[in-house]
Amino acid sequence: MKLKITLTKSLIACRFNQIKTAHCLGLKKINNQVIKDDTPAIHGMIKTISHLVVVEKVSYTKEQK
Repeated sequence: MKLKITLTKSLIACRFNQIKTAHCLGLKKINNQVIKDDTPAIHGMIKTISHLVVVEKVSYTKEQK
């Protein structure tokens, strides 16, 4: 299972660790989307910036690229 993570709010005025977490996930601008594996590490990152992102579960295959 994969997670589609969308940055919905700005990183301005966020704490430094929240900005770094968003960048590590690949989110730099509003409405950026990334697809990541559903792992405990990713869940921890999402928990850190949960007020800034929207998370959806997707079933992702190579044909959908």
